[in-house]
Amino acid sequence: MSKKIDGLVFVPLGGLGEIGMNCGLYGFGPEKHRKWIMVDLGVSFAGPDLPGIDLIMPDISFIEKIRKDLLALIITHAHEDHIGAVAELWPRLKCPVYATPFAAGLLEAKRLMEPNAPNIKTQVVQQGGVVYLDPFSIEFIAVAHSIPESNALAIRTPAGLIVHTGDWKIDETPMVGRPTDEARFRALGDEGVLALICDSTNVLRAGISPSETDVAKTLMELVADAPGRVIVTTFASNVARLKATADAAAAAGRRVAIVGRAMDRVVTVARECGYLDGVMPFLSAQSARDIPRKQLVVLATGSQGEPRAALARMAEDEHPDLKLSTGDRVIFSSRPIPGNEKAINANINGLVAQGIEVVTDRTALVHVSGHPRQAELARMYEWVRPRIAIPAHGEALHLDEHAKFARAQGVPKVIKAYNGDVVLIAESENGSEPGVVDQVVHGKIVKDGNQMVSMNDDAISQRKRLSFAGVVSVALAITAKGELAGDPDVMHSGLPTRVIAGEMDAIIDEAVFSTFDNMPKQKRRDADMVVNAVEKAVRSAVGHAWGKKPNVHVLVLEV
Repeated sequence: MSKKIDGLVFVPLGGLGEIGMNCGLYGFGPEKHRKWIMVDLGVSFAGPDLPGIDLIMPDISFIEKIRKDLLALIITHAHEDHIGAVAELWPRLKCPVYATPFAAGLLEAKRLMEPNAPNIKTQVVQQGGVVYLDPFSIEFIAVAHSIPESNALAIRTPAGLIVHTGDWKIDETPMVGRPTDEARFRALGDEGVLALICDSTNVLRAGISPSETDVAKTLMELVADAPGRVIVTTFASNVARLKATADAAAAAGRRVAIVGRAMDRVVTVARECGYLDGVMPFLSAQSARDIPRKQLVVLATGSQGEPRAALARMAEDEHPDLKLSTGDRVIFSSRPIPGNEKAINANINGLVAQGIEVVTDRTALVHVSGHPRQAELARMYEWVRPRIAIPAHGEALHLDEHAKFARAQGVPKVIKAYNGDVVLIAESENGSEPGVVDQVVHGKIVKDGNQMVSMNDDAISQRKRLSFAGVVSVALAITAKGELAGDPDVMHSGLPTRVIAGEMDAIIDEAVFSTFDNMPKQKRRDADMVVNAVEKAVRSAVGHAWGKKPNVHVLVLEV
């Protein structure tokens, strides 16, 4: 950082400018001796615009360089967009990690399933507990969300109290776990809240989100009157939805099978934490094959159209253990994450083509969000009464609308920040105005195979071009006299075999031979000149014939 700012700062590295990849830093003290805590370390998921990439993570190089001053990583809850990068990036930090039992259990379960995953000694904190890390104290406050043990954080510093909401909603009957602790938030408001850093995901939606109990009632009805087998697909981490499905199956005299490794992992941790007490053990996919269709409910992964998930294989009639039949009912107890609509619709169409009934949230109350709508946000502001509001967890539109909303609630100071911004919340001496005062190194890194690389790495941009226009490889052997020693070896991938102008092989061969033949002999002896000339000619010839210019690689061997 270029400016000398003493006091309390907030530095988001992810989650402010997108939904997902949450990671925030809070720092206190003189700039050269500032102590930090990190809140969450999550991923976002790559789309088709990043071929070969699955996970996107925040660039943590800023805090990595001063990791001796990083006191801890605090986990608010166990969703992948809050903990998904821990295993990959924690070895660069090696700081203490604090999490509630369910989040700690999932981190450990993931470690046991991934070869060479780091053994992170997570320190378990109960909801309502306090962690003391001088000059911070961090209180875990229960909030309702779509996963057990979600928490807001009350972060106390010598400069004042910060409330970091994490992901939350108001649900008096969340089915699993504790509701949002209104009394505690009101008490914090009475204590005096300097700044509220708050979830913006559903700020565009009016009213109040329905309860998980409402979804449970719908699932009870849909399972009870189903003529055949029922398949419910939902987010694997939504334990309340898993329990509601199990309760509906039990009421209808049906057994429940779990299909999908991610769901197996969550169920194991949920049982260990007591969230599935009283729920019968689930069947495996193999043992479910012998259960009559009218006596079976299947909980399956794949609600977001993941191509390797259980539901996708059912939609393609390729699952080795579960073959769907006319009269079966598939319930999408979820909502598409933006970008996944095409894959989800492909699965729906595959199911419908098999004669399967499909139920989504367009036709029945089978899903509710875990994030607050406007009326819930208004209540949070009423409880907490912050002097400063910083919208978080949202894209630019969400952050902008939340900023307007916070001003309408009477918040004296609203700060709109994005990833990499250094937000001054309180200065210790000069009393400077709170706001964005600087920027730090930030960005995105991606997991490419088993490697971590920058989003701006040449390999990523090259792969995008390859996915659009393919590649041509040309190998030539040239004698010392500048003559071809045999025919060039040409291969191409991702190009059409034939275009209007003729066969693609012939078009490429013509470009190679004519270019080489028309070069003066002294230039043919210069390998670099041959490479450049042939690359340019092949790219131009294919571009003229096809309308797209491929990547062209030329190798010259001098013999």
